[in-house]
Amino acid sequence: MRAWLVLCGMATLQFFIALDMTVVNVALPSIGADFSVDDHALTWVVVGYTITGGGLLMLGGRLGDVLGRRRILLLGTTLFGAASVLAGLAPSFALLVTARLLQGAGEAVALPASMAVIVLMFPEGPRRSRALSVWAAVASCGLVVGFVASGIITELLGWRWIFLVSVPFILVVLATVVLLVPGGRAAERAPLDLPGALLLVAAPLLFTLGVVEAGGADGTLPWLPPVALAGAVVAGALFVRVERRARRPLVPPRFFRNRPRFLANLATALLSAALSTSFLLFTYYLQDRLGAGPLQAGLTMLPLAVSLIAASLLIPRLFGRWGARVCVLAGIGCTMLAMAAIALVSRLGAAGPAMIPAMMLVAAGIGFGIVGLQYVAVTGVTEDDAGIASGVQRAADQLGGATGVTVYVGIGFAPALDGIDPFLTSSLLALAGLAAAGFVAWRISLR
Repeated sequence: MRAWLVLCGMATLQFFIALDMTVVNVALPSIGADFSVDDHALTWVVVGYTITGGGLLMLGGRLGDVLGRRRILLLGTTLFGAASVLAGLAPSFALLVTARLLQGAGEAVALPASMAVIVLMFPEGPRRSRALSVWAAVASCGLVVGFVASGIITELLGWRWIFLVSVPFILVVLATVVLLVPGGRAAERAPLDLPGALLLVAAPLLFTLGVVEAGGADGTLPWLPPVALAGAVVAGALFVRVERRARRPLVPPRFFRNRPRFLANLATALLSAALSTSFLLFTYYLQDRLGAGPLQAGLTMLPLAVSLIAASLLIPRLFGRWGARVCVLAGIGCTMLAMAAIALVSRLGAAGPAMIPAMMLVAAGIGFGIVGLQYVAVTGVTEDDAGIASGVQRAADQLGGATGVTVYVGIGFAPALDGIDPFLTSSLLALAGLAAAGFVAWRISLR
């Protein structure tokens, strides 16, 4: 009973962490109206969370090993809850973006520890399998519910409540950890690759800053975009150098010698870039182009949520019949059709329901593509590198999505490109990225 109560607490935390990845999408126009910022700058609200979450994820897993999982779980959950309060009460757009960065950091610290707690409290076998299945299913539900809940909460209570609604549940999770999770001891004492983790976050943040500022129309700081982009390149180069010399690197060099695993993570980043872009394009088209309210936009995106649930149930059955590579290519193909459909609907100025086929294709892209690439990314892992393989795959997913939103939406909706259809530009950029993903996936070979 104690183990299952802990599972309920960890699943609740996982639900709201996943929810916060998608719950902001429908609320973005309302946030922009309150703070008088354009769609171009609003990309920070989305990518701030995923960049820090993906960049610090592997460090979070190591912190649990070094300092103890219960302690790190309390720290990460507290940070996530406090950042949620800050986001809900933020008096300025800059403070809201800061809160989203802190939310991502809380996710990165808490999530690996919560999964480790579940693994340790349930013995290996059917009980652990059921527990991890529940934990994963709750995460999928959080992503799906976020699309619809965002519209309902924003319409009825205001956008600030999409962050504040999680606070009481986070307090329950903290009480569960304090009362039911055993203290335990740190599993090992080993050096932390803190410089590598900070550089892994700094590089995409500087890149985002450079792209967002480069697309601005005011030009008040003309030196900032090139300096930020140069800083991103330097941070990326330093990250590679630090990882080569670190005693315990975030990503061991041997990881890149596994060709299928490396290609799977590269394809994951490219596919996630387009999928994350599609979510924002749906929101902007329904609310900015058609003038739909948050509630109407959320309900219009309900087929996307239902399709995601159906895909998660039906598509895994096809993996054994078709093989991972065929499923991945099918997912990339479905996403390409979805981006083409978004561009066509925007060009025709069609009504909101015309986006439903694109939403269903996106769900198929997630079901076939992302799940298939996850399978490839962890194929052949051992007890020694299972954690690294899982952490890198999740980081590739989140950082790839953040980079896609930054580049595709940032360029497409840049004020400097005023007069060009932003939906067409963003979709064409995403299609180019998906073509690269298809080329990479085609080169994956598994025995």
